[in-house]
Amino acid sequence: MSLKVGLAIPGKFWNGSIEKKSQQLESISQGGFDHVFSADHVSFHDGSGKDGFVEIAALSQLHPSLGIMISIYLLALRHPVPVARQLASIHQIAPGRTLFGIGIGGEDRHEIEICGVDPSTRGKRTNESLEILRGLMAGKTVDFDGVIIQVEAARIKPRIDPHIPIIVGGRSNAALKRVARFGDGWIASWCSVKRFKEALLLINQTAAEYQRQVDWQHGYQPWVGLAETKEEARALVAAEMENFYKIPFEKFERYTPYGTPEDIAAFLAPYIQNGAKIMNLKIIAATDEVCIAGGGEVASQLKRMVEN
Repeated sequence: MSLKVGLAIPGKFWNGSIEKKSQQLESISQGGFDHVFSADHVSFHDGSGKDGFVEIAALSQLHPSLGIMISIYLLALRHPVPVARQLASIHQIAPGRTLFGIGIGGEDRHEIEICGVDPSTRGKRTNESLEILRGLMAGKTVDFDGVIIQVEAARIKPRIDPHIPIIVGGRSNAALKRVARFGDGWIASWCSVKRFKEALLLINQTAAEYQRQVDWQHGYQPWVGLAETKEEARALVAAEMENFYKIPFEKFERYTPYGTPEDIAAFLAPYIQNGAKIMNLKIIAATDEVCIAGGGEVASQLKRMVEN
């Protein structure tokens, strides 16, 4: 079993010069990470956000080989044909380096509404979009008459080959069935080890019903607090998460590793033992340098667990 470890772009990354950004990505690569990942929000809570495709396109040109991932992209807020074109373009400029994580969002209903989308249709929109996307990515001419989306004679050239893995997020059983039907893997968050194990079993069972055989790339994506003491690490990650989600940290704490690299690796090990092949770390530390260096220690420890 191989393990891919990803790092969320450190907090002050985009404030640096081009030279500094390239140096940081090289440090991330040398530290044992396989990819960097960016989130995606149009207008979250107070209007904050970032465009996942714009960020990974920029990242791909700041380092020659480091993998790139959007995790997760709010697919329901976009039409699948332009998204297919974006995927084809990123494949041309960074071939073989992309993971495409998607989800339906929902933490901020207003974000969905101001994009002209009825929040109650998110799941159906995403399913229809994924069906269209998979056809377009394979180079097919797609005719689709869905409940929400209709396309006629849609085609995107060149074909995306090799296929860009689609990693589906979400905590509900509906999300797991979406993985089984359309995805190449599941990216979990806010999830116990017990639920993680049960979810992978459900995905396998449902995929069999669709007669799909997939080399699954399941993963886990936690926020992480990193410092020399557990107390300091908790304070750092709690402040960031409460500011972002506008919810008390206690709601997230049992799913959030914090402490030293050894503490964090020990917390995450059971997910790997139960089938996680991707570990995406959103690390909160006192500085970006601590984030990258300490995160690299976590990555190295996790990979040694797999090798042993």
